[in-house]
Amino acid sequence: MSEPATYASDTDALQLELGEQKDKYLRLAAEYDNFRRRAAKERQEAGWRAQGDLVRGLLDALDDVTRFAHVDPNSLDSKTVVDGVLMVEKKLFKSLAGHGFETIDPTGHAFDPTQHEAVVTTPAATADEDGMVATTFQVGYIINGHVLRPARVVVKQWQHGVAGSAPLVS
Repeated sequence: MSEPATYASDTDALQLELGEQKDKYLRLAAEYDNFRRRAAKERQEAGWRAQGDLVRGLLDALDDVTRFAHVDPNSLDSKTVVDGVLMVEKKLFKSLAGHGFETIDPTGHAFDPTQHEAVVTTPAATADEDGMVATTFQVGYIINGHVLRPARVVVKQWQHGVAGSAPLVS
């Protein structure tokens, strides 16, 4: 066999292999694109199902609020109003707790910057109280371990020999 014929047959074999590899690549790319679209659609549907589950759990409390909103105000006293609101609050928190929802009220515990936001500092009476939460201005919320809103707090700060002075703004 002559040299040019060998090159031609090698070229043909390489062209055939290149075509096969190109076909494999295109099929793999199409398969990946389909997988990506399907995964995105499944994530979106899972989000909708989770939202639906959450809202379904809130429907009883929403029904109570609706009934309460349409009661004749002349037939209610303030105690009934307060009792009704407390009942709805209890139902809401119970339903949300079933979905991994927790409140953060850190009064009396150590300040944790991952869950608390220090709004103001106040002097600590002793060094042991340094970094403890004195007061919670606004509770925070966590859902499934993720902070939705940090608790806004007053943090005690030890200042050697300065206990009892005016609060310091952070």
